Amino acid sequence: MSTMSGKSAVVAAGAKNLGGLISTTLATHGVNIAVHYNSDGSEVDADKTVAAVRAAGAEAIKVQGDLTVPANVAALFDAAVDAFGGVDYAVNTVGKVLRKPILETLEAEYDSMFDINAKSAYFFLQQAGKRLNDNGSVVTIVTALLGAFTDGYSTYAGSKSPVEHFSRAAAKEFGTRGINVNSVAPGPMDTPFFYPQETPERVEFHKSQGMGNRLTQIEDIAPLVVFLLDGGHWITGQTLFANGGYTTR
Repeated sequence: MSTMSGKSAVVAAGAKNLGGLISTTLATHGVNIAVHYNSDGSEVDADKTVAAVRAAGAEAIKVQGDLTVPANVAALFDAAVDAFGGVDYAVNTVGKVLRKPILETLEAEYDSMFDINAKSAYFFLQQAGKRLNDNGSVVTIVTALLGAFTDGYSTYAGSKSPVEHFSRAAAKEFGTRGINVNSVAPGPMDTPFFYPQETPERVEFHKSQGMGNRLTQIEDIAPLVVFLLDGGHWITGQTLFANGGYTTR
């Protein structure tokens, strides 16, 4: 039996793509999952993920909410505690990508990017610190662009970069209760969020920068997240770049 069996997790944006795979992977270890989703359009995916978690033998609930509103983040953790009696793991895969030159970026776009990528991450960490059981774990997905020197992604990399600092502070503050806090920085991922931002030529360039001439797959990232929650618990306050050699520092 897995050492994770019987524990519970909140997975923000846990209905599909990377979040969905993390949810179902944790379920195979016996972890109960609160599957968060944002829009009505993602509810079908949330239902499928909940069904997959239950098919793996774990319990699951779905919780909708706009996590740029701190009260909704609190409600997500409340729902998980009510359903499972407590929460051990908190994984935040929420993110929004925008590729746009600085000279063309609108204030509304800036505000949206920082609300989704930074503000929601901050208050997710806050609720995790309040609600996680002792010796719990928190992981936030950031981006390998934090180690890049490139154009176009000022608001994306810029709004993900504060999460490193949030996570380091949280690691120190929550570490007294044995909670580890980390960020994982994937390379450009082969998901529907990536392609609308890029030309075919740039997609090929991104592929050429990683091992095997390919993009990062969600299957590359989910096992690392699970490791940080369990066997890698001694790792804390770090940003782990998992990108096939795409960028480094």
